[in-house]
Amino acid sequence: MPPRADPAAALLASSDALVRALARLRFGAPVTHVYQPLVYARPAWKAYLERWAGGPKEVVLIGMNPGPFGMTQTGVPFGEVGLVRDWLGIDAPIGRPARQHPKRPIEGFACTRSEVSGARLWGWARDRFEKPERFFARFFVANYCPLVFLEESGRNRTPDKLPAAERAPLERACDAALRRTIEILRPRVVVGVGHFAESRARQALGDAGVAIGRIPHPSPASPAANRGWAQQAERALAELGIRA
Repeated sequence: MPPRADPAAALLASSDALVRALARLRFGAPVTHVYQPLVYARPAWKAYLERWAGGPKEVVLIGMNPGPFGMTQTGVPFGEVGLVRDWLGIDAPIGRPARQHPKRPIEGFACTRSEVSGARLWGWARDRFEKPERFFARFFVANYCPLVFLEESGRNRTPDKLPAAERAPLERACDAALRRTIEILRPRVVVGVGHFAESRARQALGDAGVAIGRIPHPSPASPAANRGWAQQAERALAELGIRA
């Protein structure tokens, strides 16, 4: 039997293939700008994979798409600047999209805004596991869709709000990439962070022989998430047989 490919290299190749597939897609109003952090923040994404994607994993957590002050700035899923730099140990040069929205500049690791969802998710991982090595020995965090969709106002438009004709080819490409991620990391459980990620995981991985579940999304837009998100997430993980 040939040796198993390095997970980081395999995931990087898969994400590069996803970049090429998504580059062919076009999005209309109200979306005016589309950012692809897998391109302009590739050094940080590559560093994240090389440092933390060694597999296999017990659990893969799947988010929806980059938040404006998280992966959009750092190239790391849920990548709140301070935690990516100080806990995950990643600080890489970040480029710029070809067309930058004047209200959503890319400042990279100089960004002073906190991504609340990322602060909650990675903050929970830090508080529960103390060292990132302990967390990543069992867990990995990825995003379903790597694209950032911005409206003229600067508002973030999530993939589930795209028109069906635009969403269908996007989901085909992202479903294929998710299947490849799971083939590489071979988790026991795939956990959607929020309803959308869970539903896409079920659609993409229905016959993959992996358990699928959900934890609440840590977004501050969710009233429930503002009432002890970490405790809610741990209860949901325990119901899936995952002991943090």
